[in-house]
Amino acid sequence: MRWTDRIPALLVALAILTLAACGDEPEVERQRFLALGTHIEVQTAGAETDRAQEAIRLVREDLETLHAGLHPWEAGALARVNEMLAATGEFTADPGTLEALAVSRPLYQDSDGLFNPALGKLADAWGFHQETPDGPPPDDEAIQDILDAEPSPEDIEVDGVRMTNDNPEVQLDFGGVAKGMGVDHAVKLLREQGVENAIVNAGGDLRAYGDRGDRPWRVGIRDPRGEDVLAGLTIEGDEAVFTSGDYERHYEHDGKRYHHLLDPRTGRPARGVTSVTVIHDEGATADAAATALFVADDDQWPRIAKQMGIEAVLRVDDEGVLHMTPAMAERLELEKDGATTRTVELP
Repeated sequence: MRWTDRIPALLVALAILTLAACGDEPEVERQRFLALGTHIEVQTAGAETDRAQEAIRLVREDLETLHAGLHPWEAGALARVNEMLAATGEFTADPGTLEALAVSRPLYQDSDGLFNPALGKLADAWGFHQETPDGPPPDDEAIQDILDAEPSPEDIEVDGVRMTNDNPEVQLDFGGVAKGMGVDHAVKLLREQGVENAIVNAGGDLRAYGDRGDRPWRVGIRDPRGEDVLAGLTIEGDEAVFTSGDYERHYEHDGKRYHHLLDPRTGRPARGVTSVTVIHDEGATADAAATALFVADDDQWPRIAKQMGIEAVLRVDDEGVLHMTPAMAERLELEKDGATTRTVELP
């Protein structure tokens, strides 16, 4: 989640394309609303209208609550938590922050720290804690001061609803996992309301389950250097598909372009990659993994993917080469002519 509207990495229009000839159309309910800093679209198929509308209403309420609680710079529960963390005392945390931290900690560990939700001060220093980032970049000393403190979610101790922190440089920012949490919340609610087929799209990142009548849900992956579709992908069962790209949140300063995907090791925007798309059965894991695998080194990302439980990965480098795991290669239907592809085995 980037807390701002952006051009979707996964094209919503392709979510309803088919692989087979049309049969009888199922009853489809589709609603759009704003939450989690982006456009949310929920589609259900085959559910009665009243049931579908009530389920989507509950989803909207839940995602609006999640948005308010986890926004990294607006006044709210997370802002209060960050104030208390900076004071390095003990305090009572809200349920949303406790949930997000519990979700994030194993993802931080499995990614070798490449997904680090405790680096909110670094994102703020780069100017990404505002609706329209415009720089300037922080100076080297400011970056190094944050890195030297080594802020980590493991600096925070949790005992029930009580939090304690001894590192004043810790500032939580769940922008790399909150959209994933949101689609997971949505799918859980939809299933609880008896909706058997649905797709929840959060600004291009999504989770879908079931099918659309006699057809599977199908999505498109955007070319990171254009508006065209790079590849098509058919959803199998219940899957989340998430993309991190350097075209999302960025600004130019003195003729140089800076994006929001910061490498926790250098404190600067990661270079050499333009987008990463992953598939997983949970949105939160897919969200964090897309970020971590964007930041990871060329010889490191296959190991990180395996540690995070990700088998299907598409990584597009800055020369336009498509690096794919075998599990992703067998799923993608490339739409871009002449693309150079390379298959990368996981360890």
